[in-house]
Amino acid sequence: MNEQILLIEDDVRLAEMVRDYLGESDFAVTVAHTGQDGLDLLRTDHYDAVVLDIMLPDTDGLEVCRTVRNTDQIPILMLTAKGDPMDRIVGLELGADDYLPKPFEPRELLARLRAILRRGGAMASNQAAIARFGRLEVDSNAMQARIDGKPCALTTHQFKLLELLSASPGRVLTRDYLMDGLKGEDLQAFDRSIDVHISRIRAEIEDDPKHPRRVITVRGAGYVFARAQD
Repeated sequence: MNEQILLIEDDVRLAEMVRDYLGESDFAVTVAHTGQDGLDLLRTDHYDAVVLDIMLPDTDGLEVCRTVRNTDQIPILMLTAKGDPMDRIVGLELGADDYLPKPFEPRELLARLRAILRRGGAMASNQAAIARFGRLEVDSNAMQARIDGKPCALTTHQFKLLELLSASPGRVLTRDYLMDGLKGEDLQAFDRSIDVHISRIRAEIEDDPKHPRRVITVRGAGYVFARAQD
């Protein structure tokens, strides 16, 4: 599937040239000629990156960038006809991933766009390894659970147990399923009841371990990880 690019550019001829050139490199480009039209499209459709002009007829491209960054980490490449380096600095501080002054060579635009897409893909892969449930983060790369950014005191085996539970929120997991999922681990750490380790996990991640809202016991069945609201 072609990568979807949103181009927010009021210059019709330039927008057509960019759309056609990127189209030859297998990008699917949607054009918006105003900042508001671009924001509306971002709210309703999926895009892999945004190419954003600073000079727009209805609003400043920097303000569009700020608005996007309030809710989305989509890669943004900013275009400008201005030579003032402050525009570049401000744009990058607002969260733009790269900056290209006009006039530009289409090949350079293509190269910069591919670069920010690669970086965005790497960031997405890292973020995908961190599952977030309100105040709780389960970070598979770091093998660490955190509450409000502070690490929880879990053993490696307890983290693996929490990871298994949180990977299937809303699904009841039996004790046998959990033990089977921990194969390859040193199961001597679980020579006592798995319930003991669940209790220790609750002590670290629950506001009130005696009345858990995250890891809930389903009597006679097992445990369910709930997407409780913090």
